Amino acid sequence: MDTFRITAAAWMATLALLLAAGTAHAQRVEGDRPEARGVYQAEVPVRSQGADDRARGFARALAEVLGKLTGDRRIAEQPGVASALGRAADLVDGYDYRQDEGVSSTTGAPTYGTTLIVRFDPAGVEDLATVLGLPVWPTPRPKPVLWLAIDDGSGPRLVGLSKADAARAVLDRAIERGFRLGLPAGSAAEQAAVGAIWRGDVGAISRLSSRYNPPMQLIGKLYREGGGWAADWIFVDHGRVLKRWSSDDRRPLQAMAAGADGAADALAARYAKASEPIGEPGRYVVRFTGLEDAGDYMRLSAWLQSQAVVQDIVPRRATAGMVEFELQLATGLPGLRRVADAELLAPAGEGEPLTFDVR
Repeated sequence: MDTFRITAAAWMATLALLLAAGTAHAQRVEGDRPEARGVYQAEVPVRSQGADDRARGFARALAEVLGKLTGDRRIAEQPGVASALGRAADLVDGYDYRQDEGVSSTTGAPTYGTTLIVRFDPAGVEDLATVLGLPVWPTPRPKPVLWLAIDDGSGPRLVGLSKADAARAVLDRAIERGFRLGLPAGSAAEQAAVGAIWRGDVGAISRLSSRYNPPMQLIGKLYREGGGWAADWIFVDHGRVLKRWSSDDRRPLQAMAAGADGAADALAARYAKASEPIGEPGRYVVRFTGLEDAGDYMRLSAWLQSQAVVQDIVPRRATAGMVEFELQLATGLPGLRRVADAELLAPAGEGEPLTFDVR
């Protein structure tokens, strides 16, 4: 059995490379700038366009997409997710590369980096979330108004729509977390509300924000503190304070970006809905019958190793035409039943252990 498991692992690695090689590389017209759009796309930096770096990029991109889908920034720590990330290529619908130019913060010299843009199959990602019992933050999502005042030492000023670049760090972080923030127009009356922002006067800002939809506000003030920057945040939904938090960093953009993280956490906690429990995680004995030759055994093993719900496979017993595995299942036997491939497996009775007939 051990020899087979090594052979199967090698076979699966070859299959993963073939799948990655067969994934659609987008065709673009001259002048297009590829970028990720929406919940099911992500972009990640990679060292090269080589197959190994691309495979690692697919995994990181899928983690980002699952984070946007669920609102959970620590999604990779959830049961079953880590193994699913290793098979991210199976869910890729297409990918592209972008060359980014920047400037070194230490030397001022030009820097160049490669970004991998990945588009995942929405249905496949949603099925994965369902199989793993992950909560899903439904779309379309609200676009809260960001009431941000910044004091760099010359007094607090409101960031209105015409000064959007000043809030780019928090606006971009919101997109990374799967939602968008809007900015007030910056009228004279809104500029005069800086004092209310600084005091944390939720009522005053909610009233001022009544002309905008939806009635959600992210209220923040960013200011110098010690040798760095600090920010205080309040997230309001229909007049109700959902969350208050603070952030600090020696870099103002990092302290600012934390506002979007807190807002995403608050929105996901309120609106993300967990799938109906599929089953209890644990180890289960499952029997497979109808295996006629080594090819059937290989097909079955490859299929089991490709399923996110299956976290570990331990052979227990084998006779002519039958094999039993002890499977570590992220969402129990109901989760395995849900993903059972009708072209490969057919249920064989209702007794124990759970039995499938290999077609």
